[in-house]
Amino acid sequence: MSRIVVALGGNALGSNAKEQLATVKKTAARLVDLVAMGNEIIITHGNGPQVGMIYKSMAATNKGDDEFPFAECGAMSQGYIGYHLQQAMQAEFIKRHMRRRVATIVSQVEVDKNDPAFKNPTKPIGNFYTKKEAMELQASGVGVYKEDAGRGYRRVVPSPIPINICELSIIEKMVEEKNIVITCGGGGIPVVKTKKGYKGVDAVIDKDRTSSLLAKELKADILLILTTVEKVSINYRKPNEKKLGKVSLSEIDKYIENKEFAEGSMLPKIEACKFFVEHSKGKKAIITSLAKAKFAIESKTGTTIEGGK
Repeated sequence: MSRIVVALGGNALGSNAKEQLATVKKTAARLVDLVAMGNEIIITHGNGPQVGMIYKSMAATNKGDDEFPFAECGAMSQGYIGYHLQQAMQAEFIKRHMRRRVATIVSQVEVDKNDPAFKNPTKPIGNFYTKKEAMELQASGVGVYKEDAGRGYRRVVPSPIPINICELSIIEKMVEEKNIVITCGGGGIPVVKTKKGYKGVDAVIDKDRTSSLLAKELKADILLILTTVEKVSINYRKPNEKKLGKVSLSEIDKYIENKEFAEGSMLPKIEACKFFVEHSKGKKAIITSLAKAKFAIESKTGTTIEGGK
């Protein structure tokens, strides 16, 4: 049995509440496949589209007030995404006559208030826009917009590095009691430490970075990052594109140096895997698609990053 932190990408959730209800049924089946193999899983997930929609809705409710805090939006997204996921997994367990418990922990993740990310927003959230639409929104003062891996323009917010998962001890206890935990949704609610306790800040922590930290702290055997591709590529979308299988840390360093991975897209996933492997002796990180998750765990596909030269 392996302890696996599974980081779900947005493709595993859908882009709105109605679509998400349908999509998570398929996602739940894939996750339960991993449990049925005898693995212990802890689930994290993204919230890019969801937190953007919540923010937009709250701003509209507040008569155009553009100051509704992202921390609260992140908390809301954790709640409703976790609710959909745990319901879908519970239904899948009943279908397979498996007795397992699933629960969502709304989690805060501490960041450094002096993190340089606050001066350079890079994390995409919400809907895609054309360049013209994005520049008009930016000119009107509604956020900063950047191109997202050739797919269009999206609003970007600060993405500080996670340094501490505030509810870690609770998560550990629930995992030790053989519960399946859904936590650190959207990278966790970003908070900074003050004399009076923690305070939410306007940012979105990259969920893969938080997943990497969670996997390290829980002493996981595998960090499994699920995205839209079966394997990571170098020379992406070029005639000499190459898909990566097993890769060492030294090879990954060279690819990062050569800027093979898009900022705000594949690069954070690669860096998250690198962090986990560097801080977890003998463990491995895998990037693959949801559909291939089971096979990647069996070393049949996916991009696997391990230690060594």
